[in-house]
Amino acid sequence: MRIVPVPVLLDNYAYLVIAESGAAAVVDPSEAAPVLRAVEREGATLAAIWNTHHHWDHVGGNRDLLIAHPDLRVVGYAGDRARIPGITDPVEDGAQFDFGGGMVRVIFVPAHTSGHVAYHLPLQNAVFTGDTLFAGGCGRLFEGDARMMSDSLGRLTALSADTRVFCGHEYTEKNLRFALTLEPSNAELAAKYRRVEAQVGRGEPTVPTTIAEELATNPFLRPSSEELRRVVLAKFPDCPDDPIAVFAKTRELKDSF
Repeated sequence: MRIVPVPVLLDNYAYLVIAESGAAAVVDPSEAAPVLRAVEREGATLAAIWNTHHHWDHVGGNRDLLIAHPDLRVVGYAGDRARIPGITDPVEDGAQFDFGGGMVRVIFVPAHTSGHVAYHLPLQNAVFTGDTLFAGGCGRLFEGDARMMSDSLGRLTALSADTRVFCGHEYTEKNLRFALTLEPSNAELAAKYRRVEAQVGRGEPTVPTTIAEELATNPFLRPSSEELRRVVLAKFPDCPDDPIAVFAKTRELKDSF
């Protein structure tokens, strides 16, 4: 099984998941043309769409791909049937399905939207997190709150530390730059930021990251960091010193960064 990032729009990623048979699923195709070019380039046959959530920049290519390939299976959260164009396979939390001889597990991770899911491929040690977990960040809280997002991130970080994380946007450099304002003494964070700067300078994707890297560098996964809490509480003196309150204020700071 191969995973091929496909840059789409300004800073989104779709992903091709290509089985040994050549059958391919595409995760979050915001537009069809780059996906179809990538499928042709890789010598694959498009068989399915896996949508993590309903936002247009993740489902915008569904209908055009269905015009090109009317038999595509379209997987999405059952509660979002009305918001996932062309959905054929509605799934719930914990659902499992086979693709290319490997198992795909659905993990419900709401907060960015109320119907957000991630797709975990245990045999490939990979998870597609959409706009819930980013390299160095998390999604905005459009349809949930800080506690909901914290719980959703906890479901993802319960995966093995070496799980590769394929997220929905190329936000890494800005996310890590923000993280350094909260943990300037975090040596692992500073080192990763330098690596990411070099990758961006070479025009390379900064994905995938890993669960282990995120636990070490992502401010939304580091409520136990004394430095992060000290910086956040200095900016918000009335904020309670508890993980969810600090998370909420961290998200507030990131929203205006």
